[in-house]
Parts: sequence; C-alpha cells; structure tokens
Amino acid sequence: MYQNILSHQEAGILTITINRESKLNALNIDTLREIKEAVIAGNADAQVHGIVITGAGPKAFAAGADISEFVNFNVEQATKMSADGHSTMDTIEQSGKPVIAAVNGFALGGGCELAMSCHLRIASENAKFGQPEVNLGVPPGYGGTQRLIQLIGKSKATELLLTADAIGANEAMEYGLVNDVVPMEDLLPRCTEILNKIGSKSPQAVATVIRCINAHFEEGTNGFKTEIAEFGKAFGTKDFKEGTDAFLNKRKASFER
Repeated sequence: MYQNILSHQEAGILTITINRESKLNALNIDTLREIKEAVIAGNADAQVHGIVITGAGPKAFAAGADISEFVNFNVEQATKMSADGHSTMDTIEQSGKPVIAAVNGFALGGGCELAMSCHLRIASENAKFGQPEVNLGVPPGYGGTQRLIQLIGKSKATELLLTADAIGANEAMEYGLVNDVVPMEDLLPRCTEILNKIGSKSPQAVATVIRCINAHFEEGTNGFKTEIAEFGKAFGTKDFKEGTDAFLNKRKASFER
C-alpha cells in the first residue's frame, strides 16, 4: 500500500515508520503524502486510540526534506510543495487521536517540523533538532517558523531559526520542545505507555481537548469561546454519563470506542 512508510497497528496503537533509512528518512513529497494518508486512516479506524510517528533505524527520525527532489523547482512548484507539506502537518496537528513523535536521531528541517506538528514529542538520547533551512537560502516551508515559536517562545526560536544551530535532546527538553528524553531502547515503550494512559480516558474528551488547544492558535478563533461550547456539548455525550457515573460510584470508567 505504501512505498515510503511502514504502517503497523498493535493493541490500539498505530505506528507509522518513515522507511527511507538509506536517505536518513528524508521527507520527499510522496512520503509526506503517505504520512497524511496513514494518519487519516488511523483516525477513521475505531480500533486505534493513538498514533506514533518514527523513523527507521537508529540514526534519524527524518533528517530534513529531500533536497535532490526540489533543487530545480520554480516558484510555483515550490509554493505547492510547501502548501502540501503544511496540509500534512495540519492533518497531524488536528488529529482527534493523540499523535506522538518518537524522535530517534536527527530531526532536522522538515523532520523537526514533522515532530512539532505532533501533539507530544519523546526523544531518544541521541536526538538532534534544528531548522537549517537558511543554509540553503530559504526559510522553513512546513510550519517551522510558526510552531517553533509556539513551543519554545520567540526569543530562542528566532535564534535557532536564524543561526541554523541544532540542539540535542536534553537541551530541547529544557526549552520545552520535547516532553521526555529516554534511552533508545525505551523510546517506543515510553510512547506506548503514554498512549495507553491517554487511551484509558474518554476518547470524545481527548479529541475535544485537542480541538480546544488548537483553537488557541487559529486566526480569528476565540479559544475560550471554543472551550465553553465544547464543554457544554460534552454534557450530551455517553462519555460524560459514563465518566460521572464511574466517579460517583467509585469504579473505573469504561468508555466506548
């Protein structure tokens, strides 16, 4: 089905692996399209409660875009490539099911942008993050100038974007770019642990929280008003009835999927 990624589902978790290890999992156009398709499929599958995106091998999550693919693009082709890349990142960010980036090695350029579009980022100890696009004479094209500021603040983000400096996993955690740093062998188990914990919660509430968080950054949208509306709508759901009944009767909630 896919040429550039592997898609594997087990125990409610869909793992999407960028399978271009010989190219350090560089993100060509087809790979980004396949990632988008796999995330959409995961959201449509009732058996899936969480998604992990990672890269094949120990060296790279995704070491940037595939420069050889676009080196001769004209303005129109480059603009379309950027717009299509944004569409993939937006699909991940707006996923109603939590998406974790399991960052195993280099996450540079488009790879860093891919990780930032995920809801959470868990990094192996050898992970490296950076936006080196200014070395190529271009700005980031898949949301890097926006999401890096959202995650770590304007001052440090500006420094990293303008200097093209890469940072290690621990520094990335210090800045708030990643949620946790673990040994390589613990990377996927840690992601599974987090997704299983989230998976025990109300799936409707989880999706709602994601929508409310995203509303904070949407132009022309009032996140507070979104929260008020979503809170009210939740009272009409089966999940609300199950969650409150379980709390009042001192039992563990069992939410439908």
